[in-house]
Amino acid sequence: MTRLAIIGPGLLGGSIALAARRAGGFRVAVWARRDDAVTELEKRGLAEMASTDLAAIVHDADVVVLAVPIGAMAAVARQIASLAPPGAVITDVGSVKGPVVDELSAIFAQGGRFVGSHPMAGSEQTGLDAACAELFDGAPCIITPDARTDAAAVATIRSFWEALGGRVLELSPAAHDEIVALVSHFPHLLAAVLVNLVAERNAAAFAFAGPGFRDTTRVASGPPEMWAEILRSNHAAVRASLEAIIEKLREIATLLDHDASMTSILTQAKTQRDQLRFPKSPHV
Repeated sequence: MTRLAIIGPGLLGGSIALAARRAGGFRVAVWARRDDAVTELEKRGLAEMASTDLAAIVHDADVVVLAVPIGAMAAVARQIASLAPPGAVITDVGSVKGPVVDELSAIFAQGGRFVGSHPMAGSEQTGLDAACAELFDGAPCIITPDARTDAAAVATIRSFWEALGGRVLELSPAAHDEIVALVSHFPHLLAAVLVNLVAERNAAAFAFAGPGFRDTTRVASGPPEMWAEILRSNHAAVRASLEAIIEKLREIATLLDHDASMTSILTQAKTQRDQLRFPKSPHV
């Protein structure tokens, strides 16, 4: 029985609790900052134990998952470092890995027991009410060990995400941040900019928007504070993606009157897009 401590009961933390309960083989304990969140966890039966007392949650944990915002991770990690047993393996769910791995690897330097993680699963919905046991089914779960990481800890976190239904991939923190900027962070920014552009140029157009606009801009409904923090944390990789698309859009603007060239660009995009396979979202 793996003693699992989840720090933060939001969409991801709550979904981890549900997925672990579904998988079996876990004893789940969840830390929440507020008493009302603890009450909700207990009412829904998401954990064997829920508390605002961090020491009570992590004191005997085998695996600790930090499911708090990126900006709060270091402060919570410093507390956990003095509270968790020496053999506990620590991971996180942050969508930026470079600064997180640097900071948390140093905090948990003794034994190299920290392993960065990022499950590529989520929703524009937030909070415990959006949690879902199937959230990680078939989803890429990226782990990002560095030179300080213990191999046994990596194996533990790999097995953890696989037990929850994830498809585990391994990248360096830098490679992760470059890739995720392209397929997650920059698309979120682009969706937000598109919504704002329509609002500024012709807000009446929203009344005519259909499924294409809905699907293109869905992620813009995500929590602004969280996404602003993500974009700041991965600003270099996001900026590189932004500059690349500005150059690409200028190139395409010169081709708008050339049917053959535009058809070729759209055909290439269709071919690439049709080859992609995504896990089915449990929120659809």
